[in-house]
Amino acid sequence: MQILNAGETARILPYDKLVPAIARAAQQLANGEINAPDRLVVGMEGGNVLLCMPAVASDVSVTKLITVHGNNAQRGLPAIQGEVIVFDTASGQRRLLLDGPTVTARRTAAVTLHGISLLAPATPESALLIGAGVQAAAHAEALSAYFGIRRFRISSRNIAGAEAFCASLRAQHPGVSAEAMTMEALADACQDMDLVIALTTATSPVVPEQLPPRTMAIGVGAFKPQMAELPAALLHARSVFVDDLAGAQHEAGDLLRAQVDWSKVSNLAAAARTPSSHAMAPVLKTVGHAAWDLAAARVAIGTT
Repeated sequence: MQILNAGETARILPYDKLVPAIARAAQQLANGEINAPDRLVVGMEGGNVLLCMPAVASDVSVTKLITVHGNNAQRGLPAIQGEVIVFDTASGQRRLLLDGPTVTARRTAAVTLHGISLLAPATPESALLIGAGVQAAAHAEALSAYFGIRRFRISSRNIAGAEAFCASLRAQHPGVSAEAMTMEALADACQDMDLVIALTTATSPVVPEQLPPRTMAIGVGAFKPQMAELPAALLHARSVFVDDLAGAQHEAGDLLRAQVDWSKVSNLAAAARTPSSHAMAPVLKTVGHAAWDLAAARVAIGTT
């Protein structure tokens, strides 16, 4: 079994291969061809958690084990640690051990790319990211690599953090424009952006209620019922899509708080079957699923 570190894991998961792998997994999940039960969440001392996410398909299977320790910065350690074990379904033979946080960051960004490809009114040329953490970095890289986006705005509760993020983004991607914005300036800053993507653990909405009709809003960071990034007014005004309908019904705090009509919420597999014809850009909410880790495992096996 090959054991890959974070850098090695990132190198074998290019976005041009991850996005079609996500699309395939989404369709297989909808067809019942991937068996992936709800993730197991085990509480630990100090409010920390252990997450276990298995997924089984006919060709390959995975188990992701992740620990989340919110106070690890005091120890000089990352808050999220873990691994993805990849094995052949037929024999159980272990093939790869991948860096868990890297898989999570890249496959989550790939789900966003897939949703944009299906739902955005046009190929995006600009994006405003709310948040300046690991997922924001993964999304900035993904949007630049996949769509060629060169114009970014970054907003964070800590403007110094947003400015440092922008400086790093410009250094890593020559030719990219990155502007730091305060949270108070968001409503105005969104008016000429193609995408507004929230990547926070906010407990109250951070995306403005009023967006231009062709601006697509995406909520990625909030993953618990008590969290919310997307405002109710926006969710009621636009069509809503999720990556995992079953998971969203008990994890998407944005949608739960807004009391959306779940009969009108669709998943990405449904979006793939029906080309977008919305007068206003839809809203996409993602909560994550082990099937996306399985999609990443397929890419990893094919590139090692």
